[in-house]
Amino acid sequence: MTSEDLDQNAPLAAVAASADVLRHPEAGEHLLTAVELERAARFRHESGRVDFTAAHILVRLCAARLLGVPAAGLTLAQNCPDCGKGDHGKPYLPDHPGVEVSLSHTKGVVAAAAGHQPVGVDVELSTRGGSLLPVAQRVLAPAELRLVEAHPEPDRAFLRLWVRKESLIKLGRTSLDTLAAVDLSALPLDVPPGTPLRSRYQDLHLLDWADEDLGGAAVSAVSTVAPRVVALTPPTAR
Repeated sequence: MTSEDLDQNAPLAAVAASADVLRHPEAGEHLLTAVELERAARFRHESGRVDFTAAHILVRLCAARLLGVPAAGLTLAQNCPDCGKGDHGKPYLPDHPGVEVSLSHTKGVVAAAAGHQPVGVDVELSTRGGSLLPVAQRVLAPAELRLVEAHPEPDRAFLRLWVRKESLIKLGRTSLDTLAAVDLSALPLDVPPGTPLRSRYQDLHLLDWADEDLGGAAVSAVSTVAPRVVALTPPTAR
């Protein structure tokens, strides 16, 4: 048993290739609601539809593992506090108000988390074109920006801060407009592949990891209780 298995009440976080999620025995578009299916159909490219579908399935698999129930018995909904519409915004489980969920998707990779405490998760790929530094100047605190600019791989360093901050947004601790006010410069920027890195920010537990088997994906999960990583899909054969 590893340290990841010790706290059975901890939020669960998972990351996987979209294709692996769709091969899971419980996976299928039958899990999605009519609203989700309509949203999936809006994507211009099939790859976008696949990633959206996989993320919405993976978050159900996380919640199902947490609750000890079949994924098919879980309904996922979303709500936007700004406009009140139910086709976007914070995801939740209407039939399980005591469970918090979060999801994220990028090109070919998805992440999800579920817990009895507020939880946020984000995944991004480091293999993307163009410099991220113009964005960094708008969303980083001054001390963070100095660290990124001095780093031998500034784009990768920024991406680590970005997934952390996105997770905080999904947790409800900040917003896109206030990201620069959140200073995470005291946290380590380098997360080696393999064992996830644990750190603290105020009362929060952060879990960061880098998955080189998934295109160098940078993942971050955050909660008021230390999250643990679970494997919900078999790895892609290589």
